[in-house]
Amino acid sequence: MNRRLHIAAVIALAAFALSGLSAQSAEEIIKASRERISSTTVSTRSRLVITAKDGGTSERLIDQYTSKSGGTEQSVVVFQKPTSVAGTRFLTVASQGKTSDSWIFLPALGKVRRVAAGEGSGSFMGTDMSYDDVGLTNRDTGADTHLILREEGLNGKPCWVIESIPKNTDFQYSKLVLWVEKSSHATLKVELYDKRGELIKILEILKMEDKQGRLTATETKMSTLKAKTSTTIFVDIIKYDDPIPASVFTTKFLETGRP
Repeated sequence: MNRRLHIAAVIALAAFALSGLSAQSAEEIIKASRERISSTTVSTRSRLVITAKDGGTSERLIDQYTSKSGGTEQSVVVFQKPTSVAGTRFLTVASQGKTSDSWIFLPALGKVRRVAAGEGSGSFMGTDMSYDDVGLTNRDTGADTHLILREEGLNGKPCWVIESIPKNTDFQYSKLVLWVEKSSHATLKVELYDKRGELIKILEILKMEDKQGRLTATETKMSTLKAKTSTTIFVDIIKYDDPIPASVFTTKFLETGRP
């Protein structure tokens, strides 16, 4: 009997150790995925094609500027077209281990306002993305607990399937499930679950291209399942490591549109 108890204890200890290694490995994979593109700045021009339930579409044209330095990432989105949203500007500042801060300038209001934490789940300018979704692929690795669920292929590409559960219960999602390609560490798909554990959105990378020696997502689709709507982002222009004035990442720029 004692021998059986001893064997059971060893098996339990081994299982616990393997569980810990899996969790650590999962965090390393997610970290590698989010840090796989090395650049201090990124500048893009993109088209957002919004598809309604009836199949009708509308478009947004945006410019986005991102800067990374010392564990802090700053990003500005500027809406150029159509005229109904032109001049709208959105700033996010995220530091490792801290909650991100966001501000928005709406021309109709004529002033900058801070986006409250409780607004994170709200639709971002009529798209299928929420305010939180805008920075989803660059989310702080330490904000979630990660676990490898399985390994499987996605569109013929071997992937790790990883579950990420937010540590902050105020976050709008109860969990994310990510497909990370083994060879490139690119995240190819993300499932997003609400507080009831129901799958509500799917983010898919539809096209990737080499841009300045970096494997870059140039077509991304966010689908809202119940609403049967989607937003597809086409990156038409992207430049890595182009100088961006620091003044772009300020609320003054949001208000004036001038660096």
